[in-house]
Amino acid sequence: MKPLGPGDPLRLGPYRLLGVLGEGGMGKVYFGQDSFGRKAAVKVLRPELAHDQNLGQRFVREAQMAQSVTSTGVARVLGAHTDGGRPWIATEFLTGPTLDNAVRAHGPLDEPTLRVLASSLARTLADIHAAGLIHRDLKPANIVLTSAGPRVIDFGIARPEHGLTLTTTGQIPVTPGFGAPEQVLGQRVGPAADVFSLGAVLIYAATGNQAFTGTHVAAVQYEVVHGAPRMDQIPAHLAPLIGPCLAKDPAHRPTPGQLAAAFAPARGAERVWRQGPLASDIKEQERTIHRLTTVVASSASGGVSRRRLLTSLGVGGAVLAAGAGATAWWLGSRGDSGPYALPSAADTPMADPVAATAGKPKPLWGPVQLLDKTGGGLVPVRDVVIAVGAAEGGLTAHSVVDGKRRWHARGVDADAGIVTLSDALVAAVDKKGDVVTFVASSGEDRWSVPASAKYVLAADDSAVYIVTKDDELRSISRSDGSIRWTVALENRLEAETRPRSVAGGGRLVVATSKGRIRAVDTTDGHQVWSNDDQSSIAGNVSLYPALHKDMVLIDGATLTARSLSDGTERWTKSITLGGDLQPSGPPLVQNGLVYSAQVSYVLALNATDGTEVWRSPAGYFMNSPVAVQGDAVCAISSTAGDGDGWALHAMSRSDNKHVWNQPLPNDGSTYWLAGDGNRLFLRAGAEVVALPVFE
Repeated sequence: MKPLGPGDPLRLGPYRLLGVLGEGGMGKVYFGQDSFGRKAAVKVLRPELAHDQNLGQRFVREAQMAQSVTSTGVARVLGAHTDGGRPWIATEFLTGPTLDNAVRAHGPLDEPTLRVLASSLARTLADIHAAGLIHRDLKPANIVLTSAGPRVIDFGIARPEHGLTLTTTGQIPVTPGFGAPEQVLGQRVGPAADVFSLGAVLIYAATGNQAFTGTHVAAVQYEVVHGAPRMDQIPAHLAPLIGPCLAKDPAHRPTPGQLAAAFAPARGAERVWRQGPLASDIKEQERTIHRLTTVVASSASGGVSRRRLLTSLGVGGAVLAAGAGATAWWLGSRGDSGPYALPSAADTPMADPVAATAGKPKPLWGPVQLLDKTGGGLVPVRDVVIAVGAAEGGLTAHSVVDGKRRWHARGVDADAGIVTLSDALVAAVDKKGDVVTFVASSGEDRWSVPASAKYVLAADDSAVYIVTKDDELRSISRSDGSIRWTVALENRLEAETRPRSVAGGGRLVVATSKGRIRAVDTTDGHQVWSNDDQSSIAGNVSLYPALHKDMVLIDGATLTARSLSDGTERWTKSITLGGDLQPSGPPLVQNGLVYSAQVSYVLALNATDGTEVWRSPAGYFMNSPVAVQGDAVCAISSTAGDGDGWALHAMSRSDNKHVWNQPLPNDGSTYWLAGDGNRLFLRAGAEVVALPVFE
């Protein structure tokens, strides 16, 4: 990426320009950022060409064509200006290596990754063709591998299926070795030309070599028209899938829909973009972009200058190319700051445990009134505990050491809930429905996104997931605040209250107040599996799913472990007393064990297979949360068993004995419990108290 030059604009439309991503004979592509911190690739015609009527019309058509493709598999058009001045188009900025650079860096793709790539690209071509377009230049340099999957870029020489070519005299109309024979020969082309290019792309991805080669361009193009593709390194069982794409006769090539079905990968295979060396490259590049977007601010405090950073970076993130023959660009350095950058998470101050023989413990601080009487909740985040639904409204964060207030976010809708982003940021919803974020330790405002949000559900490494005011699911990118997808589930959420949810391993698992489970693919939001009978005994009690590796643990009628990828039951655990099945309370996963209250006991189970490892003394722990700190396993119980005499019970993991109890007010209060840093945070109605644990 290059610094802006003397003749470069500082702003185009809402975008402040920070650097030059690339340039060609027709124009330049700038890296820009709007006032919300959203990043974009802004393509603009050169000043001397801006008033050329034919080029201006071509530019308008390009913008209109690109906007007509709504597929998640292409770089989205964010905005355009084509009336007077210098026409520009702003497209989604994609962070990740292009396919050609990924293959150069890591070698050919293995079969599972190749299948995911082929299926995704075939679906994207189907979407492009459904919009009445042909891409006409599908090649490895025009495919960006992002954490959300492959994305197709560069509609610079795309054209309507029955329109005239948009290339100009003297330009090579197709990239040698990837364009179809009919393109090489200058004949009218249809969607099948893109299928030919896809076949050539897949051979390159699978072998690291082009399907057609030659000593010069004319020789390569001759092989495309008359020669056979090099498929000797293609696995025998994949050759029948790829070979037909490269048929000389367009009528003999499969359709994108047929290819998507033929290459359908195994369930969960989409995780290839979120794990391994390639995923590490993508994350490193995202950090580089974060640094670039705030380098001016850091310069003011003595940090590296923007020019120094731009000139020291490898070439920048993948964008819509600047003209026919231009290529995508990628990032190769790292950075750790920016409006969407993740600040360092604070250290967790550890409290000193007390002896188990000391009896009932003296509070570390409190009780103090932090919450509304019945609403909201507590969320420990490293060095603070956040009161969601503070007595004064909104959120308050308090030091875990002494309970003193650190910060207050008054405009937050507490009923919408919060989620934490890697223990560093807190994401919430304001009164307008925008998603807003704060630094957990300090309360510093970070990024915000207009999202029409009703609830914030969960977050993973790449996105924040919300329920909209229209009761749809929506994914918002953590890297730039863009909306990745919005979907309506096959069955409505029935979200009368905020659904408890978890995200990870390529899945968002949503548990509704009716006890139904919905699992969607985080790549595009489509529902993968569901379960409607988890609370058949517990009734309409909110469920609290928890993650462990490739499983989700769900309470309710039983404690059940299901495969994240497809919902297959791995194991289930329940206790029967007097012939009645006892429902399970919220699961807590810690150090390979899952703890859960099963009415009469708190159990610790091996998270992998559900075998019982530990059982508490008997009590009445109906639907109680569990906290585990030090040697203490804590849950809320009624010793009388009829709802009277509620208390927090602390039990020893090492000798299975009851150690102490903390009586709770018997006034119909809302009780909740959480643990972190050798502390127990106990909520009773509006009051919160922090208690020590024992060794």
